[in-house]
Amino acid sequence: MGQYAFKLPDVGEGVVEAEIIEWHVKVGQVIAEDDALVDVMTDKATVEIPAPTSGTISSITGEPGDVLAVGTVLLTIETEGEETAEPVAPVEAVAAPAPKAAPPASLASVITSAVSPAEEEIEIRAVKPSSSGRALASPALRKRALELQIDLGEITGSGPAGRISHQDLDDFIAAGRTQGAGGNQKQPRKTGTVTEKIIGLRRKIAQNLAASKRNIPHFSYVEEVEMDALETLRAHLNAGRKEGQAKLTLLPFLSLALIKTLPDFAAANAHFDGQSITKYAPVHLGIATATPNGLMVPVVKHAESLDIWALAAEIGRVSTAAREGNGKTSELSGSTITITSLGALGGIASTPVINAPETAIIGVNKLMEKLVFDRDVVVARKVMNLSSSFDHRVVDGFDAARMIQAVKGYLENPATLFM
Repeated sequence: MGQYAFKLPDVGEGVVEAEIIEWHVKVGQVIAEDDALVDVMTDKATVEIPAPTSGTISSITGEPGDVLAVGTVLLTIETEGEETAEPVAPVEAVAAPAPKAAPPASLASVITSAVSPAEEEIEIRAVKPSSSGRALASPALRKRALELQIDLGEITGSGPAGRISHQDLDDFIAAGRTQGAGGNQKQPRKTGTVTEKIIGLRRKIAQNLAASKRNIPHFSYVEEVEMDALETLRAHLNAGRKEGQAKLTLLPFLSLALIKTLPDFAAANAHFDGQSITKYAPVHLGIATATPNGLMVPVVKHAESLDIWALAAEIGRVSTAAREGNGKTSELSGSTITITSLGALGGIASTPVINAPETAIIGVNKLMEKLVFDRDVVVARKVMNLSSSFDHRVVDGFDAARMIQAVKGYLENPATLFM
């Protein structure tokens, strides 16, 4: 019988540390080679670490939320062979599926009270039936009932001798039978708090966005775009699309407009590290995507090489992969400019946060009808606002406005996108 000390492996791309997201094993559990051990998160993606050998888990290092350096012993495994200090071969990390959302907490788990040890001790003691007709309940529960203006005499206790528990009170509240003074129905006062530890992707999002707002002087520019001509073209192309072709949304048209505009505004298709700017000839287009675990930015690599149909297909593919948690690590980094859209929610305008080290982000707002003057006639037009942010250190306001005006020109005259 030996002890196998399994260290956090190097998952590639220069990663030096990873955050524990979820353990799939526990001490004493018998595992087989390639069984899932733990999900960890790096700057690039969430990955699942498989077991390098069979055996029994004898110890585990770290809890969800802990950040460990590559090479730290993650766990030890009792094996049938001789003692091994570290793995004999590198372990390949595979993309982990998105964790399922936790079920909603019950009312009893959300509503809490400050109860002293003495009160708790009183509450769990065996009690005798009350001969005075006064409801049997702990001091903490009586305090809650008083705050909620609830008459405990209306509640049937489930405890010994009819003693009322916190669960009985919660059930009474949930049933909507709160009785106020004078017989008037009132909504109960809510009590309690829920404190959750921010870990994993949510913590990474928080860190990255805070750093972006702290370090980048954002300049935002909002422009209104008339969309009637583009919507007519989009409907025409969708009606005639071939079998297997992706349906065209607004994003492929905006992407194509950006691709045609950026060669004249290279500072907006770039990375800036505070000292030097790297301007890119290719357009690696980031698509900000809402996932069950938070915001992710999958990337359409070399978007400049794709036509409108291929752009639609690739945007859909990388976005779906990100939402389902099976996107490749290489598809979650390396963007040179990002598009963000709230879809139907859209809003009138927004101030998107730049995806550092990029220098620009283009935000899409909702499409809506608006009455406008066409010479002396009031007509209805389909309009949409573009809300964009730029790194003012390297992109001047005048150039940012010129760039968005150029994008607007393509969208309002969509035939020029294909010239």
